[in-house]
Amino acid sequence: MGRFLVLFVLLFHGAAWASGPPARVILVGTYHFSNPGQDQANVASVDVTVPQRQAELQAVADGLAAFKPTFVGVEWPADAANDEYARYRERRLPPSSNEVVQLGFRLAKQVGLSRVHGLDVPGDFPFEPLSAWAKANGKEGDLDALMGQAQGITTRITALQFTHSIGGVLRQMNTPQALDEAAAFYAEFLRYGGGAQQPGVELNAAWAKRNFGICARLLQALKPGDRAVVFYGQGHVPQLAACLKSAPGIELVDAGEFLPAS
Repeated sequence: MGRFLVLFVLLFHGAAWASGPPARVILVGTYHFSNPGQDQANVASVDVTVPQRQAELQAVADGLAAFKPTFVGVEWPADAANDEYARYRERRLPPSSNEVVQLGFRLAKQVGLSRVHGLDVPGDFPFEPLSAWAKANGKEGDLDALMGQAQGITTRITALQFTHSIGGVLRQMNTPQALDEAAAFYAEFLRYGGGAQQPGVELNAAWAKRNFGICARLLQALKPGDRAVVFYGQGHVPQLAACLKSAPGIELVDAGEFLPAS
């Protein structure tokens, strides 16, 4: 009986979404403006607080504001996003170069939203067991080459900042080709393992668990008819997009339609 009740609830929920207007979602893959150095490869960000870059960030906000967002989601925990956005609106937040503030808070305030949705959840990234397996199985050189490719991606993004506006950089980072490259990086880790030892599987499972947690919080917060802009690290976007595409009542919108061209 319990299984039938769960099935009924799921079908009812899906039918409720199907009967209403879809929630439209733009996922904007970003890099860290105030780099915490917590990724395996990191972009060397320019100073986004100088007037030129502030104008570029405003152009990003203006472009996305044309989407008429009713919802802004960011890569912070819910409580931090709520508290800091309230301080930002009241002009009590100290100057910050963090992309959550510079993109998410800026856009939300510009379109008159009373809150910003912090969607982030904690997660593991068990890289050390994978590295140890590679060393023990003669794959250390291959892993170094793979990490070199990741560093090449971040080096390319770093360089783009000097030939493109911030909006132009974000537009480049959100092309299908760039997102496929980001997804392929994690898929390559699946080659690391054998038999009962599968560190690449464990790493991808931990990464997927975090992304499903983010996607769950987004789906739980969205309402039919919402127009959401969600700012997240680029590496998360392929899995978040796949999750949203499979959810009833959600329509993904290409970020490139609203980001500055250069």
